[in-house]
Amino acid sequence: MYDKHIIYPDSLHNLANGGGFALGVRLPYYRGQPLSVVEDIAVKVDGAAVPRDQVRFSVRGKTWTLDQLEEITAERWEFGEVAEVSVVQASGLAAGFHEVEVGVQLRISYLPWSPVTTCKRTETVAA
Repeated sequence: MYDKHIIYPDSLHNLANGGGFALGVRLPYYRGQPLSVVEDIAVKVDGAAVPRDQVRFSVRGKTWTLDQLEEITAERWEFGEVAEVSVVQASGLAAGFHEVEVGVQLRISYLPWSPVTTCKRTETVAA
């Protein structure tokens, strides 16, 4: 149900320092969660998977690696809040259209599995 709303529209952009790109991502769940329940955020661009160690998660001015999120119990990702997911790499994306896919995996205490909710959109990087 929330899958089509994960990627925030028109949010794909290159980082100012030229060392990667970022996009806005919303929580695919009906209520806010502590960051420690975020198991994974998988990113693909134009069909190519981004290595997990290159993905960063930022909310309210703080940034973490995905591995660091496991320990972050005092910070939350609220319903409707747009977090920034960034990818650290040698350069940004070429200007133009890109197919972006984001899969968010959450560990929910009352579920016997960790659901993965995926969204795929065509986004544009400005020239």
